[in-house]
Amino acid sequence: MSIQLTLNKSGKHGVPVKIYTSDVEQSALQQLRNLAQLEFVHSHIAVMPDVHVGKGATVGSVIPTKSAIIPSAVGVDIGCGMNALRLSLTANDLPDNLKPLRLAIEQQVPVGFNMHKQIEAKISTLDPLAKRLKPITDKHKGLLKMLKGFERTWAKQLGTLGGGNHFIELCLDENNDVWVMLHSGSRGIGNCIGQYFINLAKKERQSRFGHVPDRDLSYFAEGSDSFADYIEAVEWAQDYAMQNRKEMMRLVIKAMQSPQTGLPRFQITKEAINCHHNYVNEEVHFGETVYVTRKGAISAYSEELGIIPGSMGAKSFIVRGLGNPQSFCSCSHGAGRKMSRGKAVRQFNLDDLRLQTEGVECRKDKGVMDEIPSAYKDIDEVMANQSDLVEVVHTLKQVMCIKG
Repeated sequence: MSIQLTLNKSGKHGVPVKIYTSDVEQSALQQLRNLAQLEFVHSHIAVMPDVHVGKGATVGSVIPTKSAIIPSAVGVDIGCGMNALRLSLTANDLPDNLKPLRLAIEQQVPVGFNMHKQIEAKISTLDPLAKRLKPITDKHKGLLKMLKGFERTWAKQLGTLGGGNHFIELCLDENNDVWVMLHSGSRGIGNCIGQYFINLAKKERQSRFGHVPDRDLSYFAEGSDSFADYIEAVEWAQDYAMQNRKEMMRLVIKAMQSPQTGLPRFQITKEAINCHHNYVNEEVHFGETVYVTRKGAISAYSEELGIIPGSMGAKSFIVRGLGNPQSFCSCSHGAGRKMSRGKAVRQFNLDDLRLQTEGVECRKDKGVMDEIPSAYKDIDEVMANQSDLVEVVHTLKQVMCIKG
């Protein structure tokens, strides 16, 4: 059974906050108290067990709002999420040395700040995105100045990983079947759209719903021009993120099929899901149509499949939603950080990184020290705290990990 704490039970100073863990830092609690004061929040706020303080709003929060949206709650990595495929390969099909396979994938999928030298995505993917993007940039020309070589850059970044906690992994499940799992979002253009509209919301400071305790929680009210424009732009960025993951997965499979990897021929046997975990969506909860912002949370409606990754040295899970109404049919998006990137770099060394990623083919240098497994919460504890939100379908353990 999940642990559940409730802040603000009386409801005198805002809606209740229902938290599926007892492990919450004080700074995150304060962010949640601020969120709960907003007049347009519907019913309550649900907080997943991977909760930690975030920029603008708390990571791991599920925020249902009526007639308003908070751009900073969606954040700047709009549409960030996961994709996973099961292959017909088994552990016995993998070579003893996975480094050539890792390098082959890195040749196909640019990582970090890199992008494709030429546009790789198909015209059938690019044209619909370009057609929908033009009216957005026609109305908000400031976006064009925020990304160098705007038109070419967003197209060349389609099918690229990015940096931070984004990754591509090769995993084995409980049956020793091979999975490919990846994590990425809407890249530079999504970041620009997020920043642009967060700043616009702060500048406009719309006041239809009264007091806002933190400028980071500035909102757009339904009916305003900025609200409509943001919905259009955020939906575009979410679709771009979805296509980015599809394109990346295509390139990963292409790399794995190359003769240099030494892998036998294989087929895709199951796609778990291609799911967002930083996004906003219109849904019905407790009899009302609301905008649900999941900032570091995934949709977990009854029978819906989802992906919950651990750190680069821990397990990950393919899960099936239980449709719990109190969580707004949501669950965690991962393990969740327990320390900042700066603290992780200061606290650990390369020996720690090598030890904690033993058995995983990955970079083991200072450039990924901020992603060391000890910087994250215990994924088993996170899963135990949401046992009435999801059930585990497959347990995955990575054998190779690519970080940006």
